[in-house]
Amino acid sequence: MTRDVASHDRDAMTRAELLALPAVIDVTTAARALGLGRSTAYDLARRGKFPCRVLHIGSSYRVPTAELLRVLGIEPADE
Repeated sequence: MTRDVASHDRDAMTRAELLALPAVIDVTTAARALGLGRSTAYDLARRGKFPCRVLHIGSSYRVPTAELLRVLGIEPADE
């Protein structure tokens, strides 16, 4: 296993962690859930290409957790 793969596995979020997220999360957390790097995530958010809806509030970006879970194919009721 390469170092990059090992570090990615360590950073991956479990289903339980995903379901425990608050209603709205920052782009960095959403990127971690999607397996994206921070810079890539912010670039996609700025260009309107992030895989789910991103709210631009003031100078920050937020992602509704329900939409992130939908993109990942996770239904909170499945638990």
